[in-house]
Amino acid sequence: MSSNFAEKTFTDPARIRNFCIIAHIDHGKSTLADRMLQLTGVVEERAMRAQYLDRMDIERERGITIKAQNVRLPWKVKDDDGVEQDYVMHLIDTPGHVDFTYEVSRALEACEGAVLLVDAAQGIEAQTLANLYLALEKDLTIIPVLNKIDLPAADPDKYAAEIAHIVGCEPEDVLRVSGKTGVGVAELLDEVVRQVPSPVGDSEAPARAMIFDSVYDTYRGVVTYVRVVDGKIVPREKIKMMSTGATHELLEVGIVSPEPKPTAGLGVGEVGYLITGVKDVRQSKVGDTVTTARGGATDPLTGYREPQPMVYSGLYPVDGSDYPDLRDALDKLQLNDAALTYEPETSVALGFGFRCGFLGLLHMEITRERLQREFGLDLISTSPNVVYRVVLEGGQEQIVTNPSYWPEGKSREIYEPIVKCTIIAPSEFIGSIMELCQSRRGELGGMDYLSETRVELRYTLPMAEIIFDFFDSLKSRTRGYASLDYEEAGEQLSDLVKVDILLQGEAVDAFSAIVHKDSAYTYGNKMATKLKELIPRQQFEVPIQAAIGSKIIARENIRAIRKDVLAKCYGGDISRKRKLLEKQKEGKKRMKTIGRVEVPQEAFVAALSSEASADKPKK
Repeated sequence: MSSNFAEKTFTDPARIRNFCIIAHIDHGKSTLADRMLQLTGVVEERAMRAQYLDRMDIERERGITIKAQNVRLPWKVKDDDGVEQDYVMHLIDTPGHVDFTYEVSRALEACEGAVLLVDAAQGIEAQTLANLYLALEKDLTIIPVLNKIDLPAADPDKYAAEIAHIVGCEPEDVLRVSGKTGVGVAELLDEVVRQVPSPVGDSEAPARAMIFDSVYDTYRGVVTYVRVVDGKIVPREKIKMMSTGATHELLEVGIVSPEPKPTAGLGVGEVGYLITGVKDVRQSKVGDTVTTARGGATDPLTGYREPQPMVYSGLYPVDGSDYPDLRDALDKLQLNDAALTYEPETSVALGFGFRCGFLGLLHMEITRERLQREFGLDLISTSPNVVYRVVLEGGQEQIVTNPSYWPEGKSREIYEPIVKCTIIAPSEFIGSIMELCQSRRGELGGMDYLSETRVELRYTLPMAEIIFDFFDSLKSRTRGYASLDYEEAGEQLSDLVKVDILLQGEAVDAFSAIVHKDSAYTYGNKMATKLKELIPRQQFEVPIQAAIGSKIIARENIRAIRKDVLAKCYGGDISRKRKLLEKQKEGKKRMKTIGRVEVPQEAFVAALSSEASADKPKK
């Protein structure tokens, strides 16, 4: 198939189909996208590799998609008269993990249809339902597809009935494909052409294009990905960003197929990229509308809703001189990941750093890893925590994103964020899942049987309870069969306290935490025990205490290193030995009053990161 077709400009909108693939993590989205690339001929056989659209090393190592990737595919379909018609298809491969739902919601804005992919050996999972509801909210055409039908454990008939029950179609309407072997993929592309409506827009109106993604290129500056809604965008003309009013000259306009290819412009319904040579990353905001500087549109397109950070954590450079580099790195990464938020903060123990907001623990972990790999930074991240709203005795309100901002004195009311969780699991595990959720202060909201053997549980849980090891505990209790999805559900009144960790009477802000009153003792004990192992012994005894206000709830002692001052005494009078021991005792006492406990950097890393990595999702 000739690739010249893909490079033609201003394709007739009736010949365009914009669609994305949505599914739960590890249900084969990227593998199916690989087969589509091969089948349409945009990637040569010798250049093909698994997970072709996953460009980052982390994505390839972990086998998960983090960034939604768009690609333009040519396809031919015979019409009713048997004549082959050319079509242009824009495919967006989306992530499947709950932490990257924001990427999925942005991809859905650029499409008219969605392929709902379900593993024929596992059936519908929590994130499948969440993504399906997102697509239905946007009025997208849903094409239900069962993948991995070649697996020995596949049960297509059973799961086709399950999908049909949820989507509202007949079981025989559910397509059956294998992304691995390529069976049924051509038929799926034909169905996309038949079912997905073509984009609607006015080609004669002033240009309007929605920015749905952008990346930073060291040599070319900001590369902006857009979907054209009205008019056309051509190179060498001046464009305007409608939210900031900034104008730039377009140096290059092109399409991604699957490598960037410059074209003579983009028309209605087309998806492509723009390069203006701008190096300032704040000039290209995801969700902004691009129009022409002269005779441009006056009404911007409705943008995306701003993502709400769920988890906050401090990121600090190990070497303080790397602070400006960390700021630049976060600027560039935010361009690539619009869900990341950050603001500067300082810590007595860790120096200058940034308070970053993330959509979840995996998002936090991936961000830290990308900063370390792509920008060569050495970082410490503090314990993740959520945002609290504290009402003081005088009626003033205070928002707390960090334990060190916790107000002194008595608080009248403390509110914590809560989330609605959907857990889908085999029915045999209902008891252990309920036990886990109740131990995390959860309230059961409802329970439905999707089939005879699979059940959906809906719980309301405090956000703080699920950001640590909830996912791990859920997987271990259900032998890996349960799937979890959650969304914000407001806030609730709670009995919370701030636990301080004191070293020789001085609070170390990096180790403080806000916890529920019932689990304060457990946290204090655990932290004191951990620090006893991590902090090296000093010349004097060091008490490690956990305290709520002025009340001590846990204590451990680091014993002093004792020099043998009697080594030089062999024989002689006992009073001489006693004199030396008294002298040593006086020295230790003086050292204890003026000595400072040096906490090595490794102790901070070990004490804080061991908790941050507790929620690594398992496949």
